[in-house]
Amino acid sequence: MRKAGYRFLDHTADVQVKIWAPTLEEAFSQTALSLMVIITPNLEKVSPIIERKIKVKAEDKEALLFDFLSEFLYIFDVEELVFSKIEVLYIKKVNNDYELVSILKGEKFNKDKHDTGTIIKAVTYHLMAIKEKKNKVQISIVFDI
Repeated sequence: MRKAGYRFLDHTADVQVKIWAPTLEEAFSQTALSLMVIITPNLEKVSPIIERKIKVKAEDKEALLFDFLSEFLYIFDVEELVFSKIEVLYIKKVNNDYELVSILKGEKFNKDKHDTGTIIKAVTYHLMAIKEKKNKVQISIVFDI
């Protein structure tokens, strides 16, 4: 098994994903990439020409993941941007909240260039789990389609 990645699981109505990575930051990055693959299945066609920085704060890691992924849906809906390079620079606890900073690289979605996937209506807390062990993080998530 690769050190980091994701796998789509069978789900009756939505899209369920299992993600793994050696660090929490990389696991969050892989989760965001899985979301992008649902929207546009071939990320190799997405050129990293536009850069965005995302900063998110939340009360716990699950809410942080939810808010982080919701930013991607918002950016796609408003600016029509898709991303092929996603790097979470850090996740840290600041006072009573968790903070995440990420750099995203991609471009405006172009139906003539990019593959059209499935529209994601929302990120959900349904079956969401973040399991951290030494040198291994696993995330389970369901996207509402």
